[in-house]
Amino acid sequence: MNSAELATARPDAAEVRTADVAMRRVKRYLADHAEERDIRVAVGGDPDDTLSVPRSAMELLARVLAHMAAGQAVSVVPAHAELTTQQAANLLNVSRPFLIGLLDTGQIEYRKVGKHRRVRADSLLDYRRKDDQGRRETADELTELNREMGLY
Repeated sequence: MNSAELATARPDAAEVRTADVAMRRVKRYLADHAEERDIRVAVGGDPDDTLSVPRSAMELLARVLAHMAAGQAVSVVPAHAELTTQQAANLLNVSRPFLIGLLDTGQIEYRKVGKHRRVRADSLLDYRRKDDQGRRETADELTELNREMGLY
């Protein structure tokens, strides 16, 4: 995957406002029409010109809009994409040496292409999901300890 494919869209103030309104409408529509598998979307304001979009794509769009509404940059990376170690480190928001340590200890799967490591995006996301879950569990334990000690 080249760097152009990892380009991010950092929203400006007007885009943040637009994304916020759109996200709320998309989420409300999805909640109100939970049984629909395909979503019909009017294109260019013409109700006769519609596009059928899979529900999973609309759910992903809602997540993208939520990040944009929060002013965050957004990247879309296919799960099967293979990333360089620098791209992988950037996606995890860690240093490249830290990522190499994770690879070397087997916490994230990778393969070698010549002398270079390639990391699948889905392996990164699995690692991040497990890491986030571990952090939440640790925070919950600390909160419970604070309660037991009367320190909250």
